[in-house]
Amino acid sequence: MAARQFRWLLFGELLIYAALSGWLVSRAGWTPWQAGGLALASFLGARLFLVMLTFGIMLTDRSVVPPQLRIGPFAALRMVLEEYAAFIMLFAALIPFESLLMGPDRLAHCAARRTPLLLIHGYQCNRGFWFWLRGKLEAAGWTVATHSMEPVWTEIDNYADGIDRRIDEVLAATGASQLILVGHSMGGLACRAYLRRHGKAKVARLITLGSVHHGTRLARLGVGPNARQMQIGNPWLLALGATDAVPLPPGSASIYSCHDNYVFPQETGSTLEGAANIPIGGVGHVGMAISPVMLGKLLETLESPP
Repeated sequence: MAARQFRWLLFGELLIYAALSGWLVSRAGWTPWQAGGLALASFLGARLFLVMLTFGIMLTDRSVVPPQLRIGPFAALRMVLEEYAAFIMLFAALIPFESLLMGPDRLAHCAARRTPLLLIHGYQCNRGFWFWLRGKLEAAGWTVATHSMEPVWTEIDNYADGIDRRIDEVLAATGASQLILVGHSMGGLACRAYLRRHGKAKVARLITLGSVHHGTRLARLGVGPNARQMQIGNPWLLALGATDAVPLPPGSASIYSCHDNYVFPQETGSTLEGAANIPIGGVGHVGMAISPVMLGKLLETLESPP
């Protein structure tokens, strides 16, 4: 669903650029190179504007960054460029063409290895989000499964049964009795919705990355019931966070960035009661998909005893 949605959006945008370029060449006397250059600049510029907009909104309501995680101007520039690169890579290639680029998960030969991972993506994404991280985690010796949640816009509870079916598939393929759930952004909430409905018997640990445990100001700009559920003070979100509402497995953790440009205020939005809360710095929200800093902290958390 998300793949089809982004393919249509990408196709429509390219049609607009093609029509504009054709008009500039035939009517305004531009060369094809000039028209093509304008189209490319528009394509890249629109995405840069969206990235900068999220950082700009975040700066109006951010949490205080701990001294040890503060970053200077060059690190901030690197973070923005990483976020920009991830945004283009994910939404112009990996998510629209996930079925072509990701391939099936490699599970059948992994029965004797350590507890498998199941990666759950966030809002308006699919399993294409995990392209880079899946490979890095596999290289570190982990068995990695992914899952696409559908439909794109629905209540978050509606993802729980799909996650349950995918868990059963992964356990059957690997021979494991439990797995570790890793959720990015809204994916962390979907994992908690699964635990509330189905319990923790099949889950050894829950690790969330930049998840919206207490809501975010940016959710007001989202579309669909799942975006509304991620607004600060939403009744569904409050019920999910009620005492003993969700049985968290031992060793659960919330890894979050003090510079997250989607989930803010960062500390109040991403901390999770009953879990280890682990802040990192210099990483944007979408950039978590390709961040060596996030990868290093995730591996460190996975390899630590529960």
